[in-house]
Amino acid sequence: MPLPVHTRTLPSQRRVIIDTDAKNEADDQFAIVHGLLSPSLDVRGIVAAHFGMRPGRSERSMLDSREEIELLLDLMGLTGKVRVENGAPYALPDELTPILSPGADLIVEEAMREDEGPLYVAFFGPLTNMAAALLAEPRIAERDVTVVWIGGPSYGPEPVAAGRPEFNLANDIVAANVVFASDLPVWQIPRSTYVMTAVSYAELDEKVAPCGELGEYLVRQLVEWNAAHARGPMEYRSLGDSPAIGVLLNENCGRIVERPAPTFRADGSYDLDRTHRPIRVYETIDSRFLFEDFFAKLRQFARTDLRSPRADGRADSQIPQVDGRTDHQA
Repeated sequence: MPLPVHTRTLPSQRRVIIDTDAKNEADDQFAIVHGLLSPSLDVRGIVAAHFGMRPGRSERSMLDSREEIELLLDLMGLTGKVRVENGAPYALPDELTPILSPGADLIVEEAMREDEGPLYVAFFGPLTNMAAALLAEPRIAERDVTVVWIGGPSYGPEPVAAGRPEFNLANDIVAANVVFASDLPVWQIPRSTYVMTAVSYAELDEKVAPCGELGEYLVRQLVEWNAAHARGPMEYRSLGDSPAIGVLLNENCGRIVERPAPTFRADGSYDLDRTHRPIRVYETIDSRFLFEDFFAKLRQFARTDLRSPRADGRADSQIPQVDGRTDHQA
């Protein structure tokens, strides 16, 4: 469905579902907004994803993600205009048992539609809901469905650090193995690529914060997240989920290689001796295209958002300095 935030109509669109652990960190928010502001993407729905069960983290992570999605839609004036469904509240127990949810049902519903063209399902977190949909309806693997995933470690020679597997993979290794062993096309954006998306506070202050209530919120929640979780002086953040939108807008938004789909070991490393059909892996990302497109669309939205008194103005104040340092978790 074309959204009223679009400033341009196009003769065709890509049918997309966004699956996001939106309250895990502070970068999903930018990617969600970017997707909804893009006229070439027909966003059929957003699925709230869990982000694991770790000490000190929320025990209701999927519901936290749902609330964050609803907040963003409210800031964009899209409440009730974009379908939102709850995904699984936790990881799959094994490779045979799906966790049924309205989010998995949405994926099945869109995948099985006739005469609707290709479907792209973009995952900013674990692959739980895609694996659940596949297990619940195996015929999905025969449909024109592409999985776009922010996740998995580098394919380089460096080993996975003990006890520190890539975050999105670690939140459901079982689901990743279900999807990677299927016949579905996969576009993987591993950690070594998605960390290439750093933006500084100064750039956010100049290009995002002045863009009305939405822009102010995006920057404020990012700075607050860094303040709470960083471990040293830090004035930037990687927007590591945004490449999933970038490659949907422009398939050549980075250097692509084809690799046999690996199996994931329990420690989060690749088992390259047990592989499946070829998948697409993005080794780089065109951050200039990605961010300039987002900044421009956000400015256009702010100019047309009559609810915001700051739509054409500057940020009220500079972003506060934050001491801290952290590793990016997409």
